[in-house]
Amino acid sequence: MEIDSDIPQFLASQKQQAPASLQNYYNTFEDLYERKLWHQLTLAVQDFVSKPESGPFQVALFNSFISDWEAKMSQQKLVALGVSAAKQIPGHKEAREFLKALTEKVDKDETREAYVLAKMEATHFGLLLGDLDTTKKDLEECGKYVDKFDSVDPQINASYLRVSADYYKIKADYAKYYKNALLFLACVNIDDLSPTEKVSRANDLALSALLGDSIYNFGELLMHPILESLVGTEREWLKNLLFAFNSGDIGKFEALAPHFAQEAILQSNITALRQKICLMSLTETVFKRSSDNRSIPFGTISSETKLPLEEVEILVMKALSLGLIKGSIDQVDAVVRVHWVQPRVLDRNQIKGMQERLVAWNENVRKTALTMEAEAVDVYA
Repeated sequence: MEIDSDIPQFLASQKQQAPASLQNYYNTFEDLYERKLWHQLTLAVQDFVSKPESGPFQVALFNSFISDWEAKMSQQKLVALGVSAAKQIPGHKEAREFLKALTEKVDKDETREAYVLAKMEATHFGLLLGDLDTTKKDLEECGKYVDKFDSVDPQINASYLRVSADYYKIKADYAKYYKNALLFLACVNIDDLSPTEKVSRANDLALSALLGDSIYNFGELLMHPILESLVGTEREWLKNLLFAFNSGDIGKFEALAPHFAQEAILQSNITALRQKICLMSLTETVFKRSSDNRSIPFGTISSETKLPLEEVEILVMKALSLGLIKGSIDQVDAVVRVHWVQPRVLDRNQIKGMQERLVAWNENVRKTALTMEAEAVDVYA
C-alpha cells in the first residue's frame, strides 16, 4: 500500500484546530501510519474517539484518514468508528446516509457481523426519522443473520436489541419492548450508561411491565440493578408500584394511584391496571397458602382482591386462561381449588411468610413423627 502524501498535510491541519489535549494524537497517527503499524494505529484511533472532546473532529478523521487504510483493520472496528462519527453529525438524515454508505462497504459474507452492526445503527437513525416500515424490514433481515451466527458479539447483539426495543416502544408493543430491552441490558455494562439513560430505561421498562397484558412476572426486572436508578428521583414511585404489583398489594396500589396523573398512559389504562393488580392479588392469595390448603372460597378472594363477590368467578376464569394458576371452579360451593400457581420472585415480606410456613410444616412433621413413634410402641408393647 502506497502512503498518501495528503495524509500528513491533513493531520497537521487537524492538529492545529484541535485542543491541546488531542494534539499529540495527530503526531501518533502520522508516525504509525507511515510505519504501517495498522493494529497500533487502530488502537490509537479508538482511544482518540473515546475522548469527549474529539467529537467535532471524528467525521473528518473518518472520511479523510481512516478511509485511506480501512481495509487494514477489523471491519467491525471500522464500523464502530463509523458509528461514533455518525453520532457527531447534526442531522438524523445525514447520519443515516453516512452509515448507509458504510453498510454497503461491509455487505459481504465474510463481514456479515460488521454489516449487521452498520445496518442496525443506520436503522436507528431511520427510526428517529419515523421510517417504521424500513425499520421493520431491516430488523427482520438482521434478525435472520443474528439467529444464524454461531456466536454473537455483545456489541452487535446490543445494537440489534436496542433498535428492536426502540421499535416496539414506538409501536406500543409492551411485551416485546420489555423482552428486548431486558436482553439489551444483558449485553451491556450498565455502568457505561449515563445516569439519564439509566433512569429513562428503568422508567420505560417499569411502564412496559405494568402495561404488558402478558407480563405477570416482574422477577427479572425487580432483581435488575437498572431499577435502582429510579431511587431518589421523582420516578421512584414507579419502582414502588412494581413491588406493589408483584406482591398483589392492592392497598399500596391505591396509595400510589394519585401518581398516575404524572403519567398519562397509566391514567388512560387505569381499568386494565386494576384488573392486573387483582389478578396478582389472587395469585398472592394462593401462594400464601400451603399446597394442601388451596381450596379457596369466593368470599376470601373477594376480601383479598377488594372485588364484589359476583366478579370473583370472572377474575378466576381470567387467571386460569392466562395460565397464572391451574385448578378448577366449584360453582355450587363457590370455591376455587388450585393445584398450581405461577412461580414468582419474592420480596422480603414474602420470603418471611414462606419461612414461617416452612417452620409450621417442620413442626407438623415433628408432631406426626412423634405420634407414629408412640403408636409403634403401642403395637409392639
